[in-house]
Amino acid sequence: MKKILLGLLVAAPFLAYAQNPVPYTLKGKIGKLSAPAKIYLLRGTLVMDSTTFSNGAFELKGTTDIPREAELVVQRNGRLSNAFSGSTDRKRVYLEAAPVVLTSPDSLVHATVKGGAVNQDFQRLEVSRKPLISRIQAMGAEYGKATEQQRQTPEFQERMQAKGAAIFKDYEQAHLAFIKANPASWVSLNTLLQVQQPQYAQVAPLFEALSPALKNSAPARQYGEMLQRIKLVAIGAQAPNFSQKTPDGKIVSLADYRGKYVLVDFWASWCGPCRAENPAVTKVYNEYKGRNFDILGVSLDKDNARDKWVKAIEEDHLTWTQVSDLLGWQNEAARLYQVQGIPQNFLIDPSGKIVATNLRGDALKTTLAQFIK
Repeated sequence: MKKILLGLLVAAPFLAYAQNPVPYTLKGKIGKLSAPAKIYLLRGTLVMDSTTFSNGAFELKGTTDIPREAELVVQRNGRLSNAFSGSTDRKRVYLEAAPVVLTSPDSLVHATVKGGAVNQDFQRLEVSRKPLISRIQAMGAEYGKATEQQRQTPEFQERMQAKGAAIFKDYEQAHLAFIKANPASWVSLNTLLQVQQPQYAQVAPLFEALSPALKNSAPARQYGEMLQRIKLVAIGAQAPNFSQKTPDGKIVSLADYRGKYVLVDFWASWCGPCRAENPAVTKVYNEYKGRNFDILGVSLDKDNARDKWVKAIEEDHLTWTQVSDLLGWQNEAARLYQVQGIPQNFLIDPSGKIVATNLRGDALKTTLAQFIK
């Protein structure tokens, strides 16, 4: 009987969402704001709801099928042109069955959040992110203070790239640590879903450790199916072959590189982080070319951006082979390799086995040094 009761207690947060959507309430008081000031509720780029303030008070109500992360945005002029512009007065919360209350004497961004178990978990995750956000802001300040001439120097670019890579790694580790410590939390599942370029060996154990009730949810079942696809291109797996065209129409296959180390590098002309990474990749290529190593670039540009792709190749001095089917995110090779974000790459050994993935900055050179003596 004790085990049954314990199981019900663990599953309780999930039972509320098991049948039908449940109501949520977001309310609070932000200073003494009044019309025309409005508060908007966003999920991604979708505006879900909005309301005006009355002496700082607001209330938003709706229904949700599962606890979902959302963002509140205050617009003092009442107008929100799009989800990514306008006010910086924002706060992320979870829509859940328990009421969520936000209060602040001046602004939404500084509001305290009180809610149910899901929002309590989310606030703990947010606390762990604060030092990393401070590092991102410091990096942005350093970039902002630099002159255009300084920004163009290899030393500055390498320093920024190294700092960015370190922050990305620490950010990811903080998220993975939270997931490991909170296997029964909706926040853990949502955070797992947001891990960019997930490594199978890293995320599969975390997924398997999630509570049974959580793993039985629709998002978790979909994620489990995706993990099986990622497993096919995980470290140790045989790299799937693909063939695409170069800018001049020549068909090139990954199989053409059998017998040497090859880095399959997914990127695009419109991808800022990719373009920022290219100088480091070029430097490594120039050092290792001719030593049984090559690179095969795969662009996620679209057909209407073919000229931009070619121009980016020239501007970034990418002298290795470049291919694409010009289908953007529907690129056949990218889908085959489960690419969910770029830049992303896969290092393949002479036998065709994947030996490393997602090598950024100095990690590429360090890894190649281990394999190519």
